[in-house]
Amino acid sequence: MFDVAVFGSLFLTLFVIMDPPGITPIFLALTAGRPAKMQRRMALQAVAVAFGVIAVFGVFGQQILDYLHVSVPALMIAGGLLLLLIALDLLTGKTDEPTQTKDVNVALVPLGMPLLAGPGAIVSVILAVQHADSVGSQIAVWSAIIAMHIVLWLTMRYSLLIIRVIKDGGVVLVTRLAGMMLSAIAVQQIINGVTQVIQNS
Repeated sequence: MFDVAVFGSLFLTLFVIMDPPGITPIFLALTAGRPAKMQRRMALQAVAVAFGVIAVFGVFGQQILDYLHVSVPALMIAGGLLLLLIALDLLTGKTDEPTQTKDVNVALVPLGMPLLAGPGAIVSVILAVQHADSVGSQIAVWSAIIAMHIVLWLTMRYSLLIIRVIKDGGVVLVTRLAGMMLSAIAVQQIINGVTQVIQNS
């Protein structure tokens, strides 16, 4: 039987971690200057990549980490460093001249991973799958994951309407604000990873 409590718990956890409203300005900044059709495609690509990564880790996550001898804190630190590099690009305006290759890369990295499918979301899914000890619980877990990615896609897809309102000057402002937010997220993620390393040693 479908476990509503498991669904609600995981969905809320993923909503807080993946933060669809918070991802909106970062998505707008990273996709600014692209044609509307490309932006919509990038929203779908980012969500598809995030879902693929989370699904793989949901099924094989613990085995992958154990095989590679990678700890969760190390995953957090690596993700934080990657986000910090992207944040510096946003703050310095290096994303203003997109190329076809860059369009693809932005949808995959950092939007798909590690912004959407970051260490927090991956670990939450791994634990939820491990604790789901019945068919109903498993269905609830995967339903929550799918529902969350639908919400993310809808949020990014319709956030593009904001660009029509704020125009080019607003996009530049959003880009700089997104860079600041992203750098803060990155630094916090690195701090959390280092703290866990120290606590585990």
